[in-house]
Amino acid sequence: MQAPNPIAFTLFGLEVRWYGILIGLGFMLGILISYLRAPKMNIKPDHVLDFCIFMIPFSIIGARIYYVIFEWDYYAGDIKKMLDIRAGGLAIHGGLIVGIIVCILVCRYHKIKVFDMLDLMFPQVALGQAIGRWGNFFNSEAHGGPTDLPWGIMVDGVKVHPTFLYESIWCFLLFFFLLFVSRNKKFPGQIVLLYGILYSVERFFVESLRTDSLMIGPFKQAQVLSIFVIILCLSIYIFLNRNEKR
Repeated sequence: MQAPNPIAFTLFGLEVRWYGILIGLGFMLGILISYLRAPKMNIKPDHVLDFCIFMIPFSIIGARIYYVIFEWDYYAGDIKKMLDIRAGGLAIHGGLIVGIIVCILVCRYHKIKVFDMLDLMFPQVALGQAIGRWGNFFNSEAHGGPTDLPWGIMVDGVKVHPTFLYESIWCFLLFFFLLFVSRNKKFPGQIVLLYGILYSVERFFVESLRTDSLMIGPFKQAQVLSIFVIILCLSIYIFLNRNEKR
């Protein structure tokens, strides 16, 4: 399979890329589902919108800054390249970190329990990732090394692992799993912690296949961060679960 043209269409001389369209679609579906689910979590739908108004731009900025930091040799001194996110280059971990910070601030303002808002939002985060990952397909990025598997994709004349597809499928399944668990969650924070554990497990293994990973010295930063997140979230999960039983 060959990646299609990354340009969806041209409007008034501006090239509109599939990458941006898919990320936008992921955001819109996530907001809509969160808005509809909010009353079930005892959160006012308007508070979800307040959160999203700030979360969307800041999480994109955070995702870009995170990526640029780990690719500084390429971007150093070139502001134009740093700002050109239409060509790709958003790190989900940076977006998640900034998004959680925004969530904490909005929850403090509206006097909402942070774990309640995070539990509400994170199934939709997985859905947004599942959709947005296809932007990597159109940009011919975030792929793995050579493979003979029948579902491999062609990049620069080489058949490679479609790691974007592996993560997309996992995140779709994760979205539905988290929704299912949300129906009878045991304690506040269970959903976001399950996301942290299960997404990080997948990311650790899929990252081992990728050829364009951000690095920390000789180590792939996504794998290092995934191990840290798994240990942290699992520890908090066990503590809160035991505390709830008591």
